[in-house]
Amino acid sequence: MSTAPPTTPDARQLRAVLVAVSVALMAVIASVSGLNVAQTHLAVEFGASLGTVLWVINSYTLTLAALLLPLGAIGDRLGRKPMLTAGLVIFGLANVAAALAPTAEVMIAARVVSGVGAAMIMPITLAVITSTFPEDQRGKAIGVWTGVAGGGGVLGMFLSALLVDVADWRWLFALPIALVVVALVLTVRSVPNSSERAAYPFDTVGALLSAVAVVGLIFVLQEGPERGWTAPETLTGLAAGVVAAIGFVAWELRRRDASLLDVRLFRERGLASGSVTLLVVFGVQAGIGVVLFPFFQAVLGWSGLVSTAAMMPMALMMMVASGLAARLATRVGPRATMATGVALAGLGLASMGLFVSVAGGYLSILPGLLAMGVGMGLSMTPSTEAITASLPRDSQGVASALNDITREFGTALGVALLGALLSAGYRSSIDGRLAGVPREAADVAREGVANAGSVTGPDAPRVLEAARESFVDGWQQAMWAGALVMVGLFAYVALRGPKSRVPEVEPVPVG
Repeated sequence: MSTAPPTTPDARQLRAVLVAVSVALMAVIASVSGLNVAQTHLAVEFGASLGTVLWVINSYTLTLAALLLPLGAIGDRLGRKPMLTAGLVIFGLANVAAALAPTAEVMIAARVVSGVGAAMIMPITLAVITSTFPEDQRGKAIGVWTGVAGGGGVLGMFLSALLVDVADWRWLFALPIALVVVALVLTVRSVPNSSERAAYPFDTVGALLSAVAVVGLIFVLQEGPERGWTAPETLTGLAAGVVAAIGFVAWELRRRDASLLDVRLFRERGLASGSVTLLVVFGVQAGIGVVLFPFFQAVLGWSGLVSTAAMMPMALMMMVASGLAARLATRVGPRATMATGVALAGLGLASMGLFVSVAGGYLSILPGLLAMGVGMGLSMTPSTEAITASLPRDSQGVASALNDITREFGTALGVALLGALLSAGYRSSIDGRLAGVPREAADVAREGVANAGSVTGPDAPRVLEAARESFVDGWQQAMWAGALVMVGLFAYVALRGPKSRVPEVEPVPVG
């Protein structure tokens, strides 16, 4: 039973609620990607290895992903406003601690606590929208939320890179702290509280199993490329994740109506197609980031700040299209809108695969980036709405968490797969271009396009040119693989996408 406010907020309060949850979400999203621009600074400041630096970054995302589902469900029970407020406070204090951290160990601990706060915030922001906005305005609000979730990472990375360039890497944390302060004030003033009276005890076993499954599987995707896919840590994480995932499904089927997540609902087209679409779209977006930054920096020779700015057109188009998607879905239906978005994203990938070149530079990929931005924006909003609409009103925190977990899995999967395809294509291509190059220089070049830039001597220009051309070959392989995945997703959405909602019509009296 819902304890939502008895009256619908007026238009002014609804705007304030939307701004509050969007700013809170932006703080969480910016912290996911922000530290990526400061990896070198972290290593120098703390005398840390690459593995330690990656743990500083990944400990946040692992904690966030592990706790999304349990904390989303707890927020439904305890009240969404108290959960959001507490999450903002914890998140803000943890970022202050991270900014002042004297050692890498303290930094990792602060990032873990920050992940806890983020897991309290992220699912509640969408649950607040679905439980507060009337149905005729909910789609537009979800579109804004989706735009922030999709484009906010690139915007946050750009602002973070700017702070690193003009100030110091510790100022990176000023951005999420400032956003938290604004969100906290707006939340206290404007966000109404809502909660659900639970008929069953909290599913503690399901919460633990879901956390282990998420951590295990995302750990494999994040660490596999670095540690090796057959390393003991990777295999252990895979085993733990798979066993916990199977156990979670079996347990939830046993609990049925008392479950943390009723897995039977995945039989519904909306929930299944929305989840698959978000998984693939966010995977492709994250994978694009992996191949774009080396292209900008190692091939075109741009700085980190300029490279991040070059991503902004895609992010801006994504945010604009996300806002328009709700209106389009109302006119032509969510399935057609999702399919159109997937098709545009696929065309963007194919365009970049066809036209990318060292000589063409940024202009050779810009049309593809713009098409991808529009396509992802059009597909994400109806997918998110399909997920939230498929779960009961008293489980909107869980619905939002499921939406967020799907994004996290997609991101990790896209980085791992497209990154691996890029690396494989680069290595297979560069060997044929290094004939006559001294073995030592050739071995350095085979490690990656960035490594090739460190080669000195008379062969350096030739090695660098070979590395750049080979990177483009690997890029094309990754883009065509992504486009092929999009073709499969288009067919799935066209056949199994969410059905249009048919409004109820009152019967007309006869006679």
